[in-house]
Amino acid sequence: MSTDTDGAPVRKVTLDDVHALCDRYRNWGKWGPDDQLGTLNHIEPEMVVAAAGLVRQGKVISCALPYDGNGPQNGWGGRVNPLHFMLQDGGDAAIGAQDHMAKLRYADDAIYMPLQCGTQWDALSHVFYDGKMYNGYGQEHVSSTGAEKNAIHLMTEKVVGRGVLLDIPRHRGVPWLEPGQGIDSAELAACAESQGVTVGRGDFVLVRTGHMAMCREQGAWGGYAAGDAPGLTLDSAHWICGNEIAGVATDTWGMEVRPNELEEIFQPVHIVLLVNAGLLIGEIFDLEKLAEDCAGDGVYEFMFAAGPLPFTKAVGSPLNPMAIK
Repeated sequence: MSTDTDGAPVRKVTLDDVHALCDRYRNWGKWGPDDQLGTLNHIEPEMVVAAAGLVRQGKVISCALPYDGNGPQNGWGGRVNPLHFMLQDGGDAAIGAQDHMAKLRYADDAIYMPLQCGTQWDALSHVFYDGKMYNGYGQEHVSSTGAEKNAIHLMTEKVVGRGVLLDIPRHRGVPWLEPGQGIDSAELAACAESQGVTVGRGDFVLVRTGHMAMCREQGAWGGYAAGDAPGLTLDSAHWICGNEIAGVATDTWGMEVRPNELEEIFQPVHIVLLVNAGLLIGEIFDLEKLAEDCAGDGVYEFMFAAGPLPFTKAVGSPLNPMAIK
C-alpha cells in the first residue's frame, strides 16, 4: 500500500477507481481517429519558440543515465544493461588486420541493449489494457516485426518544448522519498507553487523522487529495477491531465508508486496515462544534476529537448534528454 507524505496509509484504491480515471481522461479520438501522438498534440509551434526564450545562460544539463554495464537492470522481463563490444580496435590495427587500407586505421564498436534498459521514453504502443492501446488500436498492431501503430519513431521531432522540474524531496525537506511513498495531485501542485513555477498545456514535467540518490548513497541499485519505489499515484492523474501537459518523466524504473495501489492491475497509472490519455511517459531519468542546478539558481523551468532515437516500429527508445537554461 502506498503512503502519504506523513507515511500514513492512503485509502485503498479499487478497480472501479481506475476505470473511472480511464473514462474521465481518455483522449481516444480527441485528435482524430488516426492520431498516434497523444498529448504531444498539445504542443504548438509558438510554445517551442517561447521555450527557446528560456535559454539565458547557455547551460546544457543532460538527464541521461550512462548507457553501460553499471546500470540498474537485473534481467527482469529480459532487460539487461547495455553490452558494449569492439568490432575493431587498436589491437586489430597493430596486428595488421587493417593493412588492406592505405595508411588509415580505425576503431569501431557495437551495442546490444533493450531499448528500455536506461533513460527512455515509453511509446504509446508499449502498454495494452483489455487488448487495446492508445486511441483504441488493438494489440494485434504490435507483432514480432514491431509496432504498426503508436510507434516511437513518430515522435522523433515532437519532444521539444518547455520543461519543468518538480523536486519533491526538497519540497518535503528530505534527501529522497522512501520506496512505497506516493505523490498525488495536491503535492504536485504544492511543489510547483513552492518553487514559484507554473505548469500548463504542452509542458514536459520531470518529477524527482530522489530514488537514484538513495541508490547511490547505499552503493548499490538493489531493488531499483521492478522493485518497490516512490512514485506517482493514481490521484496524480487529476493534476497531470488537468494541466494538459505533453509528457511526464521520473527518476524511477516505472514512474508510479510501487507496490502498486491495487493488486488487480500491474502499473495502473500507466493504464490511465499511457493507454487512455496518450501521455508520453519517461523513466530512469537522472535528475540529480538538474535538481542541484535548479536549487542553486532558483530557476525550475528550461527549454527541454528529448527526442527519442528513430528506431522504426519500436515501442520505446533510449535518449539523451537535455535541459537548457
